Amino acid sequence: MIARAVKAAIRSEYLAFALRLLLGFSFIYASLGKIAHPALFVQAIADYRVAPYMVLNLGAVILPWIELVTGLFLVIGFKSRASVIVIGLLLVMFEVMILISMHRGVPISCGCFGSASEQIGWEKVFQDALLLAFAVHIYYFDRPVLMKKFKSARGPGPG
Repeated sequence: MIARAVKAAIRSEYLAFALRLLLGFSFIYASLGKIAHPALFVQAIADYRVAPYMVLNLGAVILPWIELVTGLFLVIGFKSRASVIVIGLLLVMFEVMILISMHRGVPISCGCFGSASEQIGWEKVFQDALLLAFAVHIYYFDRPVLMKKFKSARGPGPG
């Protein structure tokens, strides 16, 4: 009986909705510092030493906007499946970059939240793996009809 309740809770569209909001707002928050300070972000990317210098500036300009748009799409529930795929791929890329830098013994800041970033390490690997698990859950269990339920529960709109 408990196992059935746990299984139902894990498969819950409400859990997927909560995780979608959490992941969406995390990516929105992460993008804001990078958009505001692209020079700091390009330095953070350069510190990883995994990307050619000629693509660093372009990546530092485009990546935060991808994070912002996909985060917004997750929060509002628009194209959430496509957004969570993009976010999942970004998280895998971040994990690989962190693990390569840890293997090399490079003591750098992760660059995740602009100037407020922490050092890379196993805690950051675990955090990103947890976010990736959230993305997988959202992919499989998020139901866009949930937003329609909330709208219909409020009643008709103005006008």
